Amino acid sequence: MTKHIFVLLLLSISLTLGAKDRSARQNPVAKGEKVTKAGGGYTFTEGPAVAPDGRVFFTDQPNDKIDVWSEDGTITNFCKSCERSNGTYFNKKGELVACADLHNRIVAFGMDGKQRILTEGFNGLHLNGPNDLWIAPNGGIYFSDPYYFREYWETGHKEAQDVRGVYYLNPEGKVSRVIGDYKQPNGLIGTPDGRILYVSDINDRKIWKYNIQPDGSLGSKTLFAPEGSDGMTIDSKGNVYLTNKTVSVYNAKGEHITNIEIPEQPSNVCFGGKKRNILFITARTSVYILKMRVRGN
Repeated sequence: MTKHIFVLLLLSISLTLGAKDRSARQNPVAKGEKVTKAGGGYTFTEGPAVAPDGRVFFTDQPNDKIDVWSEDGTITNFCKSCERSNGTYFNKKGELVACADLHNRIVAFGMDGKQRILTEGFNGLHLNGPNDLWIAPNGGIYFSDPYYFREYWETGHKEAQDVRGVYYLNPEGKVSRVIGDYKQPNGLIGTPDGRILYVSDINDRKIWKYNIQPDGSLGSKTLFAPEGSDGMTIDSKGNVYLTNKTVSVYNAKGEHITNIEIPEQPSNVCFGGKKRNILFITARTSVYILKMRVRGN
């Protein structure tokens, strides 16, 4: 009996050590690296997006501006009046596409400072307030449209759409609603091959996974993670990064890998740098960076 218990104890220790070893191998953070502050003095940072050259553009929505972080550690201003942009993403033309909720629309900023409107309504009504977006390989844009009241809206502004949904703006410029059953949609990210979309229902504390259909519609809705998220990104291994009290990381199977502690509560995240191996985190009054052993896309 004693021998049997001893064998079971050794087996338990072996399984525990094996689990810890697997967890260490899966951890996407580079060995010995720590989160460092890259910039501060903001009111609420959001919407990081990596440019083709590795720079990261991010918004400070309450101050209506977009700044740019470079790998040499410098931060410069890109735009001082950006229609209260929130989530952003670069398209193949090199334009910074943004959820600009001053006038509840999706806009594109050229690097020359020129701006164009991509869409500003659905079914004849203005959007509630676009929040976050992802651009598929074919150029189609998925964006969330929750409702967060803004003090800068004109008097009388109200929630126009009958649901707080997620929309698809196809390459031809037609908008369709692809999700209409959420409490409050927010962050979203797709896989580089354009086959899968992850979307956060932040108020219901769930991340849902969808198969992207050829026409841009979504199918095969399945629960991916039991927590909501403000912003999201994905790495080359298929790991999905969520922002809540920490940056939490799940592998492609929906298994939790690790939590990355940030000095301030994170709002959004992306991979930056020329090698796309620097995790860039927007977090309230500051932005932070962390060297990774995986790369973004």
